[in-house]
Amino acid sequence: MPLPPLTADLAGFDLLLSVARLGSVGRAAAEHRISQPAASARLRELERRVGLTLLHRTPRGSTLTETGALVADWARSAIDAADALAAGLAALRATHDSRLTVAASQTVAEYLLPAWLVALRAAHPGLAVTLQAANSADVAAAVLDGHVELGFVEGPDLPAGLHAEVVATDRLAVVVGPGHPWARRRRAVTADELAATPLVSRESGSGTRRAFEQALGDLTAAAPLLELSSTTAIKHAVTAGSGAAVLSSLAVTAELTAGTLVAVPTAVPLQRRLRAVWRAADQLIGPARDLYAIALRA
Repeated sequence: MPLPPLTADLAGFDLLLSVARLGSVGRAAAEHRISQPAASARLRELERRVGLTLLHRTPRGSTLTETGALVADWARSAIDAADALAAGLAALRATHDSRLTVAASQTVAEYLLPAWLVALRAAHPGLAVTLQAANSADVAAAVLDGHVELGFVEGPDLPAGLHAEVVATDRLAVVVGPGHPWARRRRAVTADELAATPLVSRESGSGTRRAFEQALGDLTAAAPLLELSSTTAIKHAVTAGSGAAVLSSLAVTAELTAGTLVAVPTAVPLQRRLRAVWRAADQLIGPARDLYAIALRA
């Protein structure tokens, strides 16, 4: 139920208690870090609100009236309860701010989040961080269910109830092993060719797979040649000559430099957005908010 109007604001009662303890409006004002005129005005407002004279004012200073002493005695338990509430909230906040669980799709988890987490630990040296790597669909579900506070996804689809903000962009690359016929190809692979070619692919729910399927527009992708649950497994399969794959350019930089994978030119626009997600009904606070800010800056 709502607090009675006479007691809704405890600041005036707290100041009155300080006057009772310190014996002076001036000393009470100094303790509350306000000016003496401001303290006097707050006490007059308290008297007006309760309809009682609480202070006896003289040229030599102010003392509590008999009524004021009685009101101060009654107010003490309310002020003590407010102090206990503030201490409890601070303890809960300290516990909340001491650990963070983040979920991220595999590309973000493997190639972007490590540097972001190093920056976060520099700002929060005592912070314990748990990272859950999963596909974008599972990350979204974990955030929506409240199992994690913050998630990072690479897929274009999000369930209702999540708020999303773009933190980075990524380019997908069509890659093959050096012995694949496309490795020496100069002409760009068309959307029709990509759609008709069985690829080494991630599982359903993967953000990379959904971004590729969306890039094909009205075309339907062929059933995967192989369906593997990790980017590393796909790279090994493609290097061994299994077929072509569409992977994040972040994930294949080292292999392209070493020549174990070859990037194939394509006419299909394969840009995608990487997004931070959290529950729409919540507000990011503490380390989760700081990690989001680090991702934006990066």
